[in-house]
Amino acid sequence: MIQAKEQLLAALGDALAEIAPGAAIEPAFESPKQAAHGDLACTAAMQLARPQKKNPRELAGALIAALQARPAVQQWVEALEIAGPGFINIRLKPAARQQVVAQVLAEGAGFGQAAANGRKVMVEFVSANPTGPLHVGHGRQGALGDALCNLFGSQGWQVHREFYYNDAGVQIATLANSTQCRLKGLKPGDAAWPESAYNGDYIQDIADAFMARATVQADDREFTGSGDPDDLDGIRQFAVAYLRHEQDLDLRAFGVKFDHYYLESSLYSSGRVEETVAKLVAAGKTFEEGGALWLRSTDYGDDKDRVMRKSDGGYTYFVPDVAYHVHKWQRGFDKVVNVQGSDHHGTIARVRAGLQAAGVGVPQGWPDYVLHKMVTVMKGGEEVKISKRAGSYVTLRDLIEWTSRDAVRFFLISRKADTEFVFDVDLALKANDENPVFYVQYAHARICSVLEKWKAEHGGDPATLATADLAVLDAPTEFALMNKLAEYPEMLARAAEGLAPHDVAFYLRDLASAYHSYYAAVRFLDGSAAAMAARMALLQATAQVLRNALAVLGVSAPERM
Repeated sequence: MIQAKEQLLAALGDALAEIAPGAAIEPAFESPKQAAHGDLACTAAMQLARPQKKNPRELAGALIAALQARPAVQQWVEALEIAGPGFINIRLKPAARQQVVAQVLAEGAGFGQAAANGRKVMVEFVSANPTGPLHVGHGRQGALGDALCNLFGSQGWQVHREFYYNDAGVQIATLANSTQCRLKGLKPGDAAWPESAYNGDYIQDIADAFMARATVQADDREFTGSGDPDDLDGIRQFAVAYLRHEQDLDLRAFGVKFDHYYLESSLYSSGRVEETVAKLVAAGKTFEEGGALWLRSTDYGDDKDRVMRKSDGGYTYFVPDVAYHVHKWQRGFDKVVNVQGSDHHGTIARVRAGLQAAGVGVPQGWPDYVLHKMVTVMKGGEEVKISKRAGSYVTLRDLIEWTSRDAVRFFLISRKADTEFVFDVDLALKANDENPVFYVQYAHARICSVLEKWKAEHGGDPATLATADLAVLDAPTEFALMNKLAEYPEMLARAAEGLAPHDVAFYLRDLASAYHSYYAAVRFLDGSAAAMAARMALLQATAQVLRNALAVLGVSAPERM
């Protein structure tokens, strides 16, 4: 159907040029709201009616006549019908729908993939300061960010994954002080325990490792503890390396890798913060008031001007953000996407304002943002709020250990990022149709089982399926399944364009549903050898698309369950 649709679009463009020369209208098809109306719909006649000053049904008739003269229409179209005020419903010949099976089998894992476009995209996600274990919110970022990277990769982008964190701020000082208190024998609840200190058991783990003079190694740093409780700077560096190592373990368990770790402190040590401030001052986009330096961010749509440098000389937190994004732009990324919690909403306008004011060539609306809402964890019918390890929240590792990486990945992507999500641990463990990841993975395993039975009982050879005669695939459930396969490439492109990885999860559930309906309606291993081979070809293609889409989400496609 994909090849047929491409050829029919070209034919529609030619037909439109014939009946309405010079009209500014792009050839396009829509999906009919009801399957009974056909496979494709065209509204071009209604769009042309006013500028052409003609009746839309009359234009539709002329357009049909022009279309019927095109070879592609003669090859692929069974019927063209005018409906309502001027819709054109298009019914395709079976061969148009069947050819997607051969295309999937020929392209395999490359089905749905676009050619390299020569453009670079950076996705920044997780970006958790190393002050404690990764929580379920970081897990949602990890699932969303990694799936977005895979989506961009499917559309030909050169993808760069980046993790940004601070190793020298107030939170890091609190981490060092908390660890030092543990080293000196204090614990939460003691009279001398600081109110601002971190209370989780992981602080004691850091203190024990530091006292043992352990060496901890993370993807981007390594440090050996001195064992001296008074070595506060050494404690700080050790605690950061220890927790970065812990984050790496969590991310590895989650199947997420990064190309680069970027330190906020490097923006100061490299002079990029001062350079950015100098650019803003030189551009005349700042003013001084009350001993502070302000950015005229209202010039760029912000609701009020923002303090850049406080009266005590320190910079507010959005200034290094602007410097960081200036450097992202200077590194040559055509597109940048930041995946962050919804509490970062207020920073978008001021960061974009700072980038525009800096005058470095950044286009308006750059970078893009995907903001996600909170995750509530339910277990045994009750909300889970506390992890003993973390002290005050459920960790990503908890969630993976309670369920599985696949379940956590799929669940955290299965809703739009800007909607709150309830992660039901009990549901994630169910082995039935209520569990969406089980439902999808079971469809793949079920196909593998049928193919194995075909090979064992009928001597089937999967290598011959590429040449199977697909003409026998004419049952309604077969057409429904083939139509769903044909939607995959366009769905991927839309999901990447709309920064919407949840669309892939929705598609997978629809594809699994189409397969399960087919399984219930047709006896695959009855009939002639040719009929069985055609059905096996369709099953093989369906399994391939399930694998391809699951891979975008970072979820496995088991062959047995």
